[in-house]
This record gives sequence, C-alpha cells and structure tokens, in this order.
Amino acid sequence: MSKPIQRYTARERSNHWVVAIAFILAGLSGLALFHPAFFFLTNLFGGGPWTRILHPFIGVVMFLFFMAMAARFWRFNHFTAADRQWMARIGDVIRNRDQGLPEIGKYNAGQKYLFWTMVVSIPLLLLSGIVIWQPWFAPYFPIWLLRAAVVVHALTAWIMILGIIVHVYAAIWVKGSVRAMTRGTVSEAWAKHHHRAWYREMTGK
Repeated sequence: MSKPIQRYTARERSNHWVVAIAFILAGLSGLALFHPAFFFLTNLFGGGPWTRILHPFIGVVMFLFFMAMAARFWRFNHFTAADRQWMARIGDVIRNRDQGLPEIGKYNAGQKYLFWTMVVSIPLLLLSGIVIWQPWFAPYFPIWLLRAAVVVHALTAWIMILGIIVHVYAAIWVKGSVRAMTRGTVSEAWAKHHHRAWYREMTGK
C-alpha cells in the first residue's frame, strides 16, 4: 500500500480555513450591505448596524491571514512553460485526457491564476474598504474618491466571489483534493496524476 504524501502542514491548513471562513463571512455581510435584496443576511450578524460594524473588521482579519498564507506559497506560484502548455490543453484537462500533458508542479496554472487574482484583489478590497469605512476613515476623503472606492470595492468583491466559486467547484470535482485541506495528505496516485513534477520532487521517483 502506498504511503500518503503530505501536501499541507497543520499550520498551513489552519491558515487556509481562517481565510476561507473570513471570506464567507465578509462575502455574506458584504452582500447584505450591497443591495436591499440581500438585506435578510444581516440576521446572521445580529442586524444591520452590527453587520456594518463587523464587515470591515472581518475583512482586516481575512487580509492579515491571507498575506501570511501568500508568503508561504509565493514561491510555488510562479508561471512556467509547463503552465502555458497546460493552459493550451485545458480542454483535455477538463475531459480528463492526461496523455501528453506537461508535468505540473505543486500548483497548476488555474490555481496560480486564482492565487495572483487574490494577491491583487484582497489588498485592493482592504484599501478601498478603508476609504469607505464609516465613521473612522471615510470623513477624511473627498466624495469623488468615496464613490470610486465603492465601485472598486464592489467589482473586486464580485471577481473574488466568482473566483472562489470556481475554486470550490474544482476542489470537489477533482476527487481527493478536499482531503489535502482536511487531512493534509494526498495519495501517491493523486499526486502522480495531477501534479507529477511535484510528485517526483516529493518522492524522488
């Protein structure tokens, strides 16, 4: 029987789940503040005033823990020639036709695109959020900047939400991926099939 390969440490998994939970809470509270159709979501946070108070603080927690996570995984997310070849064959990847696909490292191109989207989006959410953060910071900015920040904040949030939906779907679709973030390990067969270059690095095979 093959020995499981460690993909994430307990600290890395804890960091990931703090970011994930903070993102869900920030997303739900943000939607509640975004449009009256979603106002019922304020019931999850104790009503409208508490939702408005808690939302920015949740966002700060998400930012801090994501930055810690990004620092850990930065070196694994540089694009390579293999990533470009993998993206050119994305149709075969979706159809699970792996014959002739390039050997992928710890993360594939899709995961790297999400990583860099978050690296840009989360600081942008923080900066735009500070500008519109009532009553602490917003009074110090001109009205035109407040309006621009609201638009930037909303658009960036929607991009993030769509990206995370794809991320969750892909994690469920690729059998064995969720185990990596719950138990910290993957099977040799999973590693060899989906991330062969990383598999070779970890096992020497």
